[in-house]
Amino acid sequence: MRHTTRDLRRRNRAALLTHIYHQDAASRLELMHASGLSSGSVSNVVSDLVNDGMVAEVGSEDSDGGRPRALLRVRPEFGDVVGVDIGETHIQVGLFDWTLRARATATYAIAESLEPESVARTVLGGIEKVTAEVGVDPDGLLGVGVGVPGAARVGPSNLVYAPTLGWSGVRLDELLRRGVRAPLYIDNCARTLGQAEMWRGAGRGTSRTIVALLGVGVGAALATGPDASGVTSTTSEWGHTVVEVGGVACRCGSQGCLEAYVGAEAILTSYLERPGSEPFEATDTEARLAELAARAAVPGPAAEVLDSTAEYLGIGIANLVNLLSPDRVVLAGWAGQTIGPVILPAVRAAARRHALYYLYDQLRIELGELGSDAVALGAATLPVVRILAMGGPVPANAPR
Repeated sequence: MRHTTRDLRRRNRAALLTHIYHQDAASRLELMHASGLSSGSVSNVVSDLVNDGMVAEVGSEDSDGGRPRALLRVRPEFGDVVGVDIGETHIQVGLFDWTLRARATATYAIAESLEPESVARTVLGGIEKVTAEVGVDPDGLLGVGVGVPGAARVGPSNLVYAPTLGWSGVRLDELLRRGVRAPLYIDNCARTLGQAEMWRGAGRGTSRTIVALLGVGVGAALATGPDASGVTSTTSEWGHTVVEVGGVACRCGSQGCLEAYVGAEAILTSYLERPGSEPFEATDTEARLAELAARAAVPGPAAEVLDSTAEYLGIGIANLVNLLSPDRVVLAGWAGQTIGPVILPAVRAAARRHALYYLYDQLRIELGELGSDAVALGAATLPVVRILAMGGPVPANAPR
């Protein structure tokens, strides 16, 4: 394929912008060393990025005997992105500046309907709410990213397959296009969360991190990087790997799946079936799991159930460790945030017992660092990745 001067300039812009984005600050000399470009090429590209308002000089650093070197940093105020978390218990819409600092959030509990039309209306209402809250024109967004759970597949036909939502071949993009004029991206929420944890969370500084997304469903993503393009993140149906032969029936139709032991509803069901358990005061899944975590502070059925959860989760993590030899495993998702602080020591102990010792010894198991906005923030990385790859904003009708 023949490359034009415009193609080369775009690649240079993308390389330098990506490097600046992922550093706290970078000098022109650092950019020369990182990219292999000449001083003149770096200066020209940086000048363009500054003139376009994407990058600014933010101070200087001492040089070896010469003049101080100017430092460059991306400008958060250049633009905003939206990240949408479509989960089984709630929908969350977050507005972030393009450096992924949160500006506004709207969260909606799912009472009954996960019908695509209903979900799309909620998402569009959330985008309208968060942009109005801070006075942002929704038509001027740099992009909107949407994370969906389960086996999401978005290909040339843009069909979304998310069995955990009861969706098969849904044209979610068409439903959202009724109210979204900015570039729109849809992907698996575990994959995007893995990307976010590598950029801004517990995966920073590692080369191979597995992010375990714990909720009603269970997923995992292997995130590797960063490299010239940032982070590569791939997802898997970890929740439907078998950890107990002939075990508990799973909603996927199999038996003994990890999700049937460590998914939020599975944990709650197991607790209520135990002698001595008490009814929950709350009616929704998220609040009930929080109640259970609080009850586990004293010996009894709640503590026993979370001990069992930690054992199965440790086995599942050990399987990933033996297969993929990561540097780090991060427990994330709303359920991970709720029960993670209670079960983390037991999870580590179980993983150590079941993983190969020489692989476990190079591993750290940590809690996610991105808080309640984690999945929405992960979805917001989708438009940012595209902007970095293109070296600038993407037209709404540009090919993906």
